[in-house]
Order: sequence, then structure tokens, then C-alpha cells
Amino acid sequence: MRSSLAPGIRLITSFSRDSGYRGFTLFLTFLFYTSYHLSRKPISIVKSELHKNCSTLIRPPNLNGTDNETWCDWAPFDQDNYQTLFGAVDNSFLVAYAIGMFFSGIFGERVPLRYYLTTGMLLSGLFTCLFGLGFYWNIHSIWYYAFVQAMNGLVQTTGWPAVVACVGNWFGKGKRGFIMGVWNSHTSVGNILGSLIAGVFVSSAWGMSFIVPGIIIASTGILCFFFLVEKPEDVGCSPPQHHEDNEKEPLLQNSSVNEEIFSSPGLSNSISSESTEEHTEAISFCGALRIPGVMEFSLCLLFAKLVSYTFLYWLPLYISNVAHFDPKEAGDMSTLFDVGGIVGGVVAGLVSDQTGGRASTCCVMLIVAAPMLFLYNHIGQHSLGTTIGMLLVCGALVNGPYALITTAVSADLGTHESLRGNSRALSTVTAIIDGTGSIGAALGPLLAGLISPTGWNNVFFMLITADILACLLLSRLVYKEVRGWCGHSPRQRGFKEI
Repeated sequence: MRSSLAPGIRLITSFSRDSGYRGFTLFLTFLFYTSYHLSRKPISIVKSELHKNCSTLIRPPNLNGTDNETWCDWAPFDQDNYQTLFGAVDNSFLVAYAIGMFFSGIFGERVPLRYYLTTGMLLSGLFTCLFGLGFYWNIHSIWYYAFVQAMNGLVQTTGWPAVVACVGNWFGKGKRGFIMGVWNSHTSVGNILGSLIAGVFVSSAWGMSFIVPGIIIASTGILCFFFLVEKPEDVGCSPPQHHEDNEKEPLLQNSSVNEEIFSSPGLSNSISSESTEEHTEAISFCGALRIPGVMEFSLCLLFAKLVSYTFLYWLPLYISNVAHFDPKEAGDMSTLFDVGGIVGGVVAGLVSDQTGGRASTCCVMLIVAAPMLFLYNHIGQHSLGTTIGMLLVCGALVNGPYALITTAVSADLGTHESLRGNSRALSTVTAIIDGTGSIGAALGPLLAGLISPTGWNNVFFMLITADILACLLLSRLVYKEVRGWCGHSPRQRGFKEI
């Protein structure tokens, strides 16, 4: 009898076969992208070890050289322009990532996702390890570290479009904002784990701060090859419904503006001629750009990601310089920003599901983030409690909109009803949005490296300006959503009339 079954077994058997596979896919993709971010984080932790204040340390008597200020630094980062060099290393990764992202989605729709992710994680593990091996091989060339970072940035573009496309294949709209908000915590979890792992080795042998994460991401690549299921149809599960005829929850209503956007002869003819049959061809780059909302959210993400990645790469060094923590303590403290990011992503997804306003949710969080960044810079280091509280709040407000746009918004736009069931558009749309955002991710750390010698106040003014610009870029979409709430158009979950 069923009543005699153990409680744990009853719980397991209560899930359908489809639910089991969906949960397993969600867990795997969470694990995969956690490893991607885990392998990106060490450089921000190691910076404060590559260049530190040597005058406060005891110099070994048998050490050659006479410079008491830089004897403990790692060349070439022992120079006065070390911040510029750090910015160059960061941007080698981020510029390659931004450029590669625009092509990654196109490849991701034409290559099996399992092979694509596996190859990307194995290569990323290789290049992450090569950066760490520079410590053991005693390499002091800036060109070596810049090249390794550039190659790592290129292969890391395999991750995001592929995992979002995979999750989009398994989950319909429903509570996509909440589900993907929870799922997107992999970004912050990866950053936290990367900081903690790098912090263990940073003061003794910083090369291991890269080698261990490199081994981890390569191992998850092998796991991907053996266990990832790309589509429900591959294992006989029912596919999710992205659009319904009655209840619908369409991503964007077919407004007159939509018709205008899709009024070009090539696009409108293709849509009308294929309205009753499912697309089998991958969408073109220009076709994806014409989807309503893609441009606004892409440009908004550019500035939102600029702020987020500046914190990702420079926060430990800022804490070390301003609060005078050692490298490990600064790295551990910086993880609080990512803890706040987890909460922010979940809250943003939940609120946008309940209100139906993706753009409005992002806009409100961005508006509040600007004064919080100002306060953190001015009072955030007054006490340990203030530092912890401000890092948590700033992390939630900065990463909330970033998480919402890169997950639920990208998936919504990639399954837009105007695509008439073309399931192969999701990877390209995701790549366009995240690729545009990655331009900001490259600019942020670069600008921080150039501006920080003039004072950290100027860096924070730059971040506040970027937040305000991100908010302004969503103003048209927010206006449409507010009009919908006021009864000027039917209220629906997801995006309103665009």
C-alpha cells in the first residue's frame, strides 16, 4: 500500500516524469553556469596579492633588489601603472567575451547544446589553469596574461546562450520570472565560491587560485557531456507551452507598434506565410533585433552590467584600499555583494511575475540603486555592520535588474509570439541581449582602472551615472506598462503593449 511507503519515497513518486526531468535540467544548468562564474572570479581576488604595500611587510634578507616598495609584488604589476595593467587584463577577457557573444548564439542554435557546452567548459578550464600556471612557470609578461584572459573570454561565451536556451526549452512562461530568478542565483553562487576558493590560496600560492577553479569547470564539462538533455522531446517528455490562445500570457501584445516594427516586407511576409507552421530554421541576427523590446533591454543591460562587472572585478581591491583589509578578508567581504545579488534576483523575478511589469521592476530597482551606491561610498566603511548592510543592499539593487533581464526577459523575448513557435530563436536573442550587456561589462572595469587613480569617488560617480542611463532607456516600456495598469490596455502578465 502507498501509505506504507517511506515519506521520502512518497515525495519522490509524487513528481511526474516530466517534472523530474525539468528539475534535473534546472539543477544541471545551474551547476554549469555556477562553474563558469566560479572560474571568472579569482582575478579580482588575486589583484591585491599581485600588487600590495610591501613597506608594511618584513623583507627576506636573501632577496635580491633594492626597491623596498615593490619587492613583494608580482611583475609586471609592480609598476606605478598597475591599475591600468589590471584594467588591460580585465578587458582582454571582457572585450573578447563581448565580441564573441554576438556569434555564440548563432553557433549555439546550429550545434547541439550538449557538445557546445562541453567544449566550452573544457577549454575554459584549460585557459583558467594556464593563467595560474604563470605563477609556477615564473612568467612576468603582461602579454601572456592578457592573451590567456582573451582566449578564456572567447570560450566562456559558450555558456550563457546555451544554458538559457536549454532552460527555455524545458520551461514555459508560467512563473518564469520567479523560477529564473532563483535559477540565476548561480551567478552569485559562482562568484561567492570563486572568491572563497581563490582566497584559500591567494596569500600562499596564488596560482592555485586559478588552477582549482579551472579543474572544477572542466569537470562540470564532462558531467554535461554525459547527462544534459537539451529538449523534452529527446526523452519523450511533453514540451512546455510558451503561448496559449485564450489565457495566453503573451510576451508582447500585437499592438499597432508591433505591426509597424514587423512591417518590413521580408519579415512580415515570412511571418504571415509561416503563421500556421512551426519554424525549423534559426532566426537571423537582424530578425532577432526586430523583436519588440530587444533593443531597449539590450541597451539597458549594457549600463546595468557595467555597474555589476565593475563591482565584480574591483570591489575586493576597493575594500582592501579603503577599509585596509588583507586580500583574503577583502575577498570574503566582497561575497556579501553577491549574497545580496541572490536575494535581488529572486525578488525581481517574483515581483515582475505578480505585477506583469518586467521593465517597471527593473526601473524601480535601478532608481533606488543610484543613491545607495552614493551612500555606500561615503558611509559604507564607517563600521563593520554598515559595510555588511550596504554591501547586501547594493548587491540586491544592482544585480536584481541584471538578473531579470538576462534570464526571464531574454527567455520571454526569445519565445515572443510573433516568432510563431520558432524555438530556435532563443539562443540568438539571449546572445544579442547579453552581448550588448557585455560591452558594458568590458567598459566598466576599463573605466574603473583609468578613473580610480583620480579617486574612488569618481568611480562611484561613473557607476551612478550608468545606473541612471539604464533606467532612462526603459522609460518607454515603463510608460506602456503603467498605461496598461491604468486600464488603457488589457492587463497581462509578462510584457505589455510595446
